[in-house]
Amino acid sequence: MIYFNSDYLEGAHPALLEKLNETNMVQTVGYGEDEYCAAAREKIKAACQAPEADVHFLVGGTQTNTTVIAAILRPWQGVLSAVSGHINCHEAGAIESTGHKVITLPTTNGKITAQQVRDYVEWHKHDESTEHIVQPGMVYISHPTEGGTLYTKAELTELYGTCREYGLPLFIDGARLGYGLMADESDMTLPELARLCDVFYIGGTKVGALCGEAVVFPHGAPAHFMTMVKQQGALLAKGRLMGIQFDVL
Repeated sequence: MIYFNSDYLEGAHPALLEKLNETNMVQTVGYGEDEYCAAAREKIKAACQAPEADVHFLVGGTQTNTTVIAAILRPWQGVLSAVSGHINCHEAGAIESTGHKVITLPTTNGKITAQQVRDYVEWHKHDESTEHIVQPGMVYISHPTEGGTLYTKAELTELYGTCREYGLPLFIDGARLGYGLMADESDMTLPELARLCDVFYIGGTKVGALCGEAVVFPHGAPAHFMTMVKQQGALLAKGRLMGIQFDVL
Protein backbone atom coordinates (compact mmCIF):
# COMPACT_ATOMS: atom_id res chain seq x y z
CA MET A 1 0.00 0.00 0.00
CA ILE A 2 1.19 3.53 -0.79
CA TYR A 3 0.45 6.22 1.80
CA PHE A 4 0.13 9.94 1.12
CA ASN A 5 -0.01 11.15 4.73
CA SER A 6 3.02 13.43 4.38
CA ASP A 7 6.26 14.06 2.50
CA TYR A 8 8.32 12.25 5.12
CA LEU A 9 7.28 8.62 4.83
CA GLU A 10 10.42 7.45 3.00
CA GLY A 11 14.07 8.06 3.78
CA ALA A 12 15.82 9.51 0.73
CA HIS A 13 16.59 8.93 -2.93
CA PRO A 14 18.87 5.86 -3.31
CA ALA A 15 21.38 7.76 -5.48
CA LEU A 16 21.84 10.25 -2.70
CA LEU A 17 22.47 7.51 -0.13
CA GLU A 18 24.99 5.88 -2.46
CA LYS A 19 26.92 9.15 -2.80
CA LEU A 20 26.90 9.74 0.95
CA ASN A 21 28.32 6.27 1.48
CA GLU A 22 30.88 6.67 -1.30
CA THR A 23 32.21 9.92 0.20
CA ASN A 24 31.79 8.94 3.84
CA MET A 25 35.50 8.77 4.69
CA VAL A 26 36.53 11.81 2.65
CA GLN A 27 37.70 14.57 4.98
CA THR A 28 36.44 18.10 4.37
CA VAL A 29 36.19 21.37 6.24
CA GLY A 30 32.91 22.03 8.05
CA TYR A 31 30.00 24.47 8.05
CA GLY A 32 29.36 24.40 4.31
CA GLU A 33 32.80 25.56 3.22
CA ASP A 34 33.64 22.26 1.50
CA GLU A 35 33.95 21.39 -2.18
CA TYR A 36 30.64 19.50 -2.29
CA CYS A 37 28.69 22.54 -1.10
CA ALA A 38 30.61 24.72 -3.56
CA ALA A 39 29.68 22.40 -6.44
CA ALA A 40 26.04 22.29 -5.38
CA ARG A 41 25.90 26.09 -5.13
CA GLU A 42 27.20 26.44 -8.68
CA LYS A 43 24.63 23.95 -9.98
CA ILE A 44 21.82 25.82 -8.22
CA LYS A 45 22.96 29.20 -9.55
CA ALA A 46 23.17 27.77 -13.06
CA ALA A 47 19.71 26.20 -12.79
CA CYS A 48 18.29 29.53 -11.59
CA GLN A 49 20.21 31.49 -14.24
CA ALA A 50 21.36 33.70 -11.37
CA PRO A 51 25.18 33.78 -11.43
CA GLU A 52 25.37 36.50 -8.76
CA ALA A 53 23.08 34.70 -6.31
CA ASP A 54 24.05 33.78 -2.76
CA VAL A 55 23.15 30.19 -1.82
CA HIS A 56 23.05 28.88 1.75
CA PHE A 57 22.20 25.40 3.03
CA LEU A 58 19.99 25.18 6.13
CA VAL A 59 18.81 22.11 8.00
CA GLY A 60 15.00 22.38 7.75
CA GLY A 61 12.00 24.41 6.69
CA THR A 62 11.01 25.97 10.01
CA GLN A 63 14.59 27.02 10.71
CA THR A 64 14.80 28.45 7.20
CA ASN A 65 11.62 30.50 7.47
CA THR A 66 12.59 31.79 10.90
CA THR A 67 16.14 32.69 9.90
CA VAL A 68 15.29 34.42 6.62
CA ILE A 69 12.49 36.48 8.14
CA ALA A 70 14.52 37.45 11.22
CA ALA A 71 17.44 38.47 9.00
CA ILE A 72 15.33 40.78 6.84
CA LEU A 73 12.98 42.46 9.32
CA ARG A 74 13.76 45.32 11.68
CA PRO A 75 12.56 45.04 15.31
CA TRP A 76 9.34 47.00 14.71
CA GLN A 77 8.31 45.10 11.59
CA GLY A 78 6.19 42.07 10.78
CA VAL A 79 5.70 39.80 7.79
CA LEU A 80 2.58 39.75 5.60
CA SER A 81 1.21 36.25 4.99
CA ALA A 82 -1.99 34.52 4.00
CA VAL A 83 -3.96 33.55 7.10
CA SER A 84 -3.50 29.94 6.01
CA GLY A 85 0.23 30.42 5.45
CA HIS A 86 2.59 27.79 6.84
CA ILE A 87 4.39 30.27 9.11
CA ASN A 88 1.05 31.24 10.64
CA CYS A 89 -0.50 27.80 11.06
CA HIS A 90 2.14 25.09 11.31
CA GLU A 91 5.34 26.42 12.85
CA ALA A 92 4.41 26.69 16.52
CA GLY A 93 4.94 30.45 16.68
CA ALA A 94 8.54 30.20 15.43
CA ILE A 95 8.37 33.61 13.75
CA GLU A 96 6.81 35.24 16.79
CA SER A 97 9.55 33.73 18.97
CA THR A 98 12.01 36.06 17.22
CA GLY A 99 9.90 39.08 18.15
CA HIS A 100 8.17 39.54 14.78
CA LYS A 101 4.44 39.44 14.13
CA VAL A 102 2.86 37.42 11.33
CA ILE A 103 0.39 39.89 9.80
CA THR A 104 -2.34 37.80 8.20
CA LEU A 105 -4.37 38.54 5.09
CA PRO A 106 -7.64 36.70 4.34
CA THR A 107 -7.70 34.13 1.55
CA THR A 108 -10.09 31.60 0.08
CA ASN A 109 -7.55 29.70 -2.02
CA GLY A 110 -4.31 29.98 -0.04
CA LYS A 111 -2.95 32.80 -2.19
CA ILE A 112 -2.62 36.52 -1.52
CA THR A 113 -2.87 39.19 -4.19
CA ALA A 114 -0.96 42.31 -5.11
CA GLN A 115 -4.06 44.38 -4.34
CA GLN A 116 -4.28 42.96 -0.81
CA VAL A 117 -0.67 43.93 -0.15
CA ARG A 118 -1.25 47.40 -1.57
CA ASP A 119 -4.42 47.91 0.47
CA TYR A 120 -2.76 46.84 3.72
CA VAL A 121 0.33 48.97 3.24
CA GLU A 122 -1.76 52.02 2.33
CA TRP A 123 -4.02 51.45 5.33
CA HIS A 124 -1.01 51.20 7.64
CA LYS A 125 0.64 54.26 6.14
CA HIS A 126 -2.42 56.49 6.51
CA ASP A 127 -3.85 55.23 9.80
CA GLU A 128 -3.64 57.90 12.49
CA SER A 129 -2.13 55.32 14.85
CA THR A 130 0.47 54.08 12.36
CA GLU A 131 3.35 54.45 14.83
CA HIS A 132 1.50 52.15 17.23
CA ILE A 133 0.94 49.39 14.67
CA VAL A 134 3.41 46.75 13.54
CA GLN A 135 4.84 47.87 10.21
CA PRO A 136 4.74 45.42 7.30
CA GLY A 137 8.36 44.79 6.39
CA MET A 138 8.20 41.90 3.92
CA VAL A 139 5.81 39.50 2.21
CA TYR A 140 5.79 35.70 2.62
CA ILE A 141 4.14 33.22 0.26
CA SER A 142 4.66 29.54 -0.48
CA HIS A 143 4.59 27.78 -3.84
CA PRO A 144 2.56 25.60 -3.75
CA THR A 145 0.39 27.21 -1.07
CA GLU A 146 -0.66 25.40 2.08
CA GLY A 147 -3.76 24.24 0.23
CA GLY A 148 -1.88 23.05 -2.84
CA THR A 149 -2.80 25.93 -5.15
CA LEU A 150 -0.21 27.48 -7.46
CA TYR A 151 0.68 31.07 -8.26
CA THR A 152 0.64 31.83 -11.97
CA LYS A 153 3.49 33.76 -13.52
CA ALA A 154 1.15 36.72 -14.03
CA GLU A 155 0.06 36.69 -10.38
CA LEU A 156 3.63 36.48 -9.12
CA THR A 157 4.76 39.22 -11.51
CA GLU A 158 2.05 41.55 -10.24
CA LEU A 159 2.73 40.68 -6.60
CA TYR A 160 6.47 41.23 -6.94
CA GLY A 161 5.88 44.52 -8.73
CA THR A 162 3.79 45.76 -5.81
CA CYS A 163 6.37 44.53 -3.30
CA ARG A 164 9.10 46.45 -5.12
CA GLU A 165 6.91 49.55 -5.30
CA TYR A 166 6.61 49.57 -1.51
CA GLY A 167 10.11 48.31 -0.71
CA LEU A 168 8.90 44.99 0.70
CA PRO A 169 11.17 41.98 0.10
CA LEU A 170 9.22 39.01 -1.28
CA PHE A 171 10.10 35.62 0.26
CA ILE A 172 8.90 32.39 -1.37
CA ASP A 173 8.79 29.31 0.84
CA GLY A 174 9.89 26.53 -1.47
CA ALA A 175 9.71 23.52 0.83
CA ARG A 176 7.59 21.86 -1.89
CA LEU A 177 8.89 23.94 -4.78
CA GLY A 178 9.79 20.86 -6.81
CA TYR A 179 6.14 19.82 -6.81
CA GLY A 180 4.97 23.31 -7.70
CA LEU A 181 7.26 23.76 -10.68
CA MET A 182 6.60 20.28 -12.08
CA ALA A 183 2.81 20.36 -11.67
CA ASP A 184 0.85 20.14 -14.91
CA GLU A 185 -0.87 23.44 -14.11
CA SER A 186 2.39 25.34 -13.57
CA ASP A 187 3.33 28.02 -16.12
CA MET A 188 6.58 29.05 -14.42
CA THR A 189 10.18 27.91 -14.66
CA LEU A 190 12.80 28.05 -11.91
CA PRO A 191 14.69 30.96 -13.55
CA GLU A 192 11.45 32.92 -13.89
CA LEU A 193 10.60 32.36 -10.23
CA ALA A 194 14.12 33.41 -9.23
CA ARG A 195 13.64 36.71 -11.05
CA LEU A 196 10.29 37.38 -9.36
CA CYS A 197 11.33 37.44 -5.70
CA ASP A 198 14.09 38.58 -3.36
CA VAL A 199 14.67 35.25 -1.65
CA PHE A 200 13.33 31.72 -2.00
CA TYR A 201 14.42 28.24 -1.12
CA ILE A 202 14.60 24.92 -2.87
CA GLY A 203 13.24 22.29 -0.53
CA GLY A 204 15.21 19.10 -0.09
CA THR A 205 13.59 17.51 2.95
CA LYS A 206 10.25 17.01 1.17
CA VAL A 207 11.71 16.26 -2.24
CA GLY A 208 14.05 13.32 -1.79
CA ALA A 209 16.74 14.48 0.64
CA LEU A 210 17.31 13.23 4.15
CA CYS A 211 17.14 16.86 5.27
CA GLY A 212 18.05 20.32 4.12
CA GLU A 213 16.87 23.40 2.25
CA ALA A 214 18.85 25.54 -0.20
CA VAL A 215 18.18 29.25 0.35
CA VAL A 216 18.74 31.42 -2.71
CA PHE A 217 19.14 35.21 -2.61
CA PRO A 218 19.17 36.13 -6.33
CA HIS A 219 20.43 39.65 -5.59
CA GLY A 220 22.64 38.89 -2.58
CA ALA A 221 22.01 37.93 1.05
CA PRO A 222 21.60 40.37 3.95
CA ALA A 223 24.77 41.27 5.83
CA HIS A 224 25.91 38.62 8.32
CA PHE A 225 23.31 36.13 7.11
CA MET A 226 25.50 33.13 7.92
CA THR A 227 25.83 34.40 11.48
CA MET A 228 22.04 34.49 11.68
CA VAL A 229 21.91 30.92 10.36
CA LYS A 230 24.24 29.84 13.15
CA GLN A 231 22.31 31.80 15.77
CA GLN A 232 19.04 30.15 14.77
CA GLY A 233 20.48 26.63 15.02
CA ALA A 234 20.14 26.07 11.27
CA LEU A 235 23.82 25.58 10.38
CA LEU A 236 24.99 21.98 10.10
CA ALA A 237 28.56 21.44 11.33
CA LYS A 238 29.04 18.59 8.85
CA GLY A 239 27.86 20.86 6.09
CA ARG A 240 29.21 18.57 3.39
CA LEU A 241 26.17 16.34 4.03
CA MET A 242 23.98 19.13 2.64
CA GLY A 243 26.27 19.79 -0.28
CA ILE A 244 26.41 16.15 -1.32
CA GLN A 245 22.63 15.81 -1.18
CA PHE A 246 21.92 18.89 -3.28
CA ASP A 247 24.75 18.09 -5.66
CA VAL A 248 23.10 14.73 -6.37
CA LEU A 249 19.53 16.02 -6.45
